[in-house]
Amino acid sequence: QVQLQESGPGLVKPSQTLSLTCTVSGGSITTNYYYWNWIRQSPGKGQEWIGYIAYNGNAYYNPSLKSRTTLSRFTPANQFTLQLKSVTPEDTAVYYCARSLPPTRYEGEPPALSDYDTWGQGIQVTVST
Repeated sequence: QVQLQESGPGLVKPSQTLSLTCTVSGGSITTNYYYWNWIRQSPGKGQEWIGYIAYNGNAYYNPSLKSRTTLSRFTPANQFTLQLKSVTPEDTAVYYCARSLPPTRYEGEPPALSDYDTWGQGIQVTVST
């Protein structure tokens, strides 16, 4: 049974970089053909897909966040990471990592809610001085 666990700081100062790690157990992040996502949820904006890194290491981003976002992975530890630069209080949210099935139409297509099959518990990140 695959499990995902987010980790990282819960408080980040404005203009700094938010860095989170998702550790996967019970399955490999290189297994065909799963996709490993970051999603965030805030009261004001609802749920927002940030991007995913595919089983083959290719990363795809939400265009609205792409300029500030980097997704990467560290396969020896079975982890994938999110870096979000130049954060503002608008980036305050609960951040989730999740596994999804392959996109149906094109690479980089955001998953439908029904495409996610495993979620982490989420981590609250607050951007504040």
